[in-house]
Amino acid sequence: MPERLSSGARVFSSHYLLQLAIEVQPMNLVRPVFCLCTLLFAASSAFAQGAYPARPIKLIVPFPPAGATDVLSRLVAGRIAANNSGWTIVADNRPGAGGNIGMDAVAKAMPDGYTLGMGQTANLAINPALYSTMPYDSLKDLVPVALVAEQPLVLVVPATSPSRTLAELVAAAKAKPLLMASAGNGTVGHLAGELFARRAGFTITHVPYKGAGPALTDVMGGRTDFMLPTPQAALQLIKGGKLRALAVTASKRIPVLPEVPTIDESGYKDFVAIDWKVLVAPAGTPADIVNRLHAEVEKALQQPATLERLTAEGSGPMQGSLQQIAQFIKSEHARWGTVVREANVKLD
Repeated sequence: MPERLSSGARVFSSHYLLQLAIEVQPMNLVRPVFCLCTLLFAASSAFAQGAYPARPIKLIVPFPPAGATDVLSRLVAGRIAANNSGWTIVADNRPGAGGNIGMDAVAKAMPDGYTLGMGQTANLAINPALYSTMPYDSLKDLVPVALVAEQPLVLVVPATSPSRTLAELVAAAKAKPLLMASAGNGTVGHLAGELFARRAGFTITHVPYKGAGPALTDVMGGRTDFMLPTPQAALQLIKGGKLRALAVTASKRIPVLPEVPTIDESGYKDFVAIDWKVLVAPAGTPADIVNRLHAEVEKALQQPATLERLTAEGSGPMQGSLQQIAQFIKSEHARWGTVVREANVKLD
């Protein structure tokens, strides 16, 4: 029997030999062949339950290299591999369609624990309402493995803006529509801005860009009035005095911008909008593998070096049971779907 024969093929072979034993004459051959079949069944079972992982794990990152999702994915993968001798996790960037291309590849992969994906707010909760057709069902075709991290947004204005507080920006927006920049249609920054504008009772003119970089450049230049980027994208510009931070969308102030109030404490109670990341696998991935990966991610996130790195970029670790994660994704799916429909945003 070939050395690399799959466990399924081994089981099939033992079935074949059992059938052969029944058909072969004389009958005194049946017992030894039957014993051989028993050994083969045991071997195939041991093979199927062998040490995991037996080969490198592929982690599909649905965005380009060097971006926030890519950096976080490689950080977590590196920590897990460092904690487990013999583990190799290889990042595979599959950008495009707001993360849909990468997530579709995960959803259609063999559910054997060797293909994972870094899901997030956009490709699991926003895109299902944003696109008229989706190549996968984020609630049915993927199984959550572990919550990874959350990152709030920071509402920024040009350093030259007359608005020095969130209240002043709202007053200005009610006097005349303001231009809101974003990293693109349907991004968390775009929809969080739409959500806040409705909550505060003003209208905006949305100006989408192809990425946070060019959008922030125009905010700094005063060509647009405000934006809600991630702290990671805007922190150095805020520290350098090129942007003014008015509020963050987290439930509490964040360590990298301790002087900046939350939107909640600025008068808009319970307003929270975060960009979250969750490790997912194809539906049907064995429960024991999912549980093992879940434990390894949580262990990696609790390490001081990981926490320090997340805090430095304005992120924080997330935790929860597999049942809690599934419920969280379901609630975010419904929440952001409502925002997309009410904002009348569509991408095709």
